[in-house]
Amino acid sequence: MQVYSSSYIFATESYDDGLYFFKRQFIFTVLAFATLIFTTQIPFEKIRQHAWVLWAIAFILVLATFVPGLGVKVGGAQRWLRMPMGIRFEPSELLKIAFSFLFASLVCREQNILGKVKWGWLFLLITVPILVLLKQPDFGSFAIIMIVGTALLFTFGMNLKWLGFAFASMLPVLYFLVWHSPYRRARVQAFIDPWSDPAQKGFQVIQSMLSVHSGGLTGQGLGQGQGKLFFLPEAHTDFTMAVLGEELGFIGIVAILLIYGFVVFRGFSIAIKTNDLFKKTLALGLSTTFALSVFINMGVVMGLLPTKGLTMPFLSYGGSSLIVLCFMFGILLNIEMSES
Repeated sequence: MQVYSSSYIFATESYDDGLYFFKRQFIFTVLAFATLIFTTQIPFEKIRQHAWVLWAIAFILVLATFVPGLGVKVGGAQRWLRMPMGIRFEPSELLKIAFSFLFASLVCREQNILGKVKWGWLFLLITVPILVLLKQPDFGSFAIIMIVGTALLFTFGMNLKWLGFAFASMLPVLYFLVWHSPYRRARVQAFIDPWSDPAQKGFQVIQSMLSVHSGGLTGQGLGQGQGKLFFLPEAHTDFTMAVLGEELGFIGIVAILLIYGFVVFRGFSIAIKTNDLFKKTLALGLSTTFALSVFINMGVVMGLLPTKGLTMPFLSYGGSSLIVLCFMFGILLNIEMSES
């Protein structure tokens, strides 16, 4: 329903079919639900044995975005693969969750094939795919993977001194990545003071905040929002929560965030309850990835974080995100079922 409400006007003007995005999202939903069911039925030992393979597959797919004829460039970013029937797939969505599989394999590396890999190759196996994201560029996915990795290292007892050293070492790199990239620098400047350039750099975040503000406590009513009338860019993807805030108000936003909070709580509960180190690491990593996706998107919509091209899980339009999310939650359900 949220996809329909936020995309109807844009779809009518762009494709002469107000249901264009709704119908495509419905197909994605069917595929995603099938993925969820299939994933819950995989014997967990198969997942354990081949967890690292998912990272390798995701990396290969990310590299494929640079192959002429396969990769699709949209808005200056080379992030998508061309699929049949005009569908596009974003491999970085898969890479984000594949990182948790790789990390879980590393934690238990003496029990699997990674135990036979030398540390030099292991370093390349981890860092090269992450750095390729910056080439696309996809700084949002890069940031999520780095934060999840840091959180997992902290959880599993890495010395705070080394974490602090790593963080301090990353600061010059982050400074270089942001201030030597015109579009990233513009986003940070818009975050600091969007009103300094309301027609250009600050346009997105200003329109987002105006939409949320106009919703008030109870909202304008489902389908009655004005921000999606070409005032709010990416209304059906990155800024769909601004549309929801305008139409359902503060109460609607809080209700959605409470649902997200419950989902994250259940994911962490699964991680806490299992005594299996691999399952615990995997569940924790996947749950943290999901929580960060919600947090970053909501932060951007509210003007609390610089603008990033990250969708809101389950609410934004997008087949790649929806199918990968259902795969992720199928794994979490699989972990819980395997423990019972």
